[in-house]
Amino acid sequence: MQDASVGGWAKEAHLSVETLNSLYGLNHRFLDLAAARSQGWAVTGRGGFSPSLAGQLAPLSAAQRQAAAGCPYALFDLRFQDDGHWRARLQDPWAWCVAEEALVDDETVAFVRLALFYAWHVAAGAGLAAQLLLGMNGETAAGFRRITVNRLPALVATEAAHLSARWVERTAFWSALTAAALRADPMALRHVQLYGLQLTAAAQLPGR
Repeated sequence: MQDASVGGWAKEAHLSVETLNSLYGLNHRFLDLAAARSQGWAVTGRGGFSPSLAGQLAPLSAAQRQAAAGCPYALFDLRFQDDGHWRARLQDPWAWCVAEEALVDDETVAFVRLALFYAWHVAAGAGLAAQLLLGMNGETAAGFRRITVNRLPALVATEAAHLSARWVERTAFWSALTAAALRADPMALRHVQLYGLQLTAAAQLPGR
């Protein structure tokens, strides 16, 4: 059943099963990380994480979080829609290390390292995968395509402070997602996942 679901999402989104499976794994890891942060991550101006959302995620079992993670888009965010932020970072990531490196726990740093490698890998490919999966704007995706993998460690040092739940302000989305996973309701999960696709598409409209 899970393979059929993965294949269905891949066909609808025109993405490889391998790319989506990696994203599902990152989403699951993020939900586990977020559930353990009962006090929330510090709000960074544009990002942050809601303690109430951590409370919604904490009761879910590993299997329920895995089900919730099966969205064909990232459930985490690293300010990927902020072209100005990433333009500065990608031009000279080392320039920001002293000014903005924050004290972040090892698990968060490890997750951000994987997330940025995935973002670089997806952006390096052809098509709109980075926009569809991560909510990147075209300019940011192009910037990631221009850098080499050895530039990523310097980005991890500063960007870990910006990790947040995607659409953290959309409490209805997260409440519906966690409730459907808790009930083990595949149809409800499907509806919530489709709602997320609408949010992804709306964010790519001109002027957003």
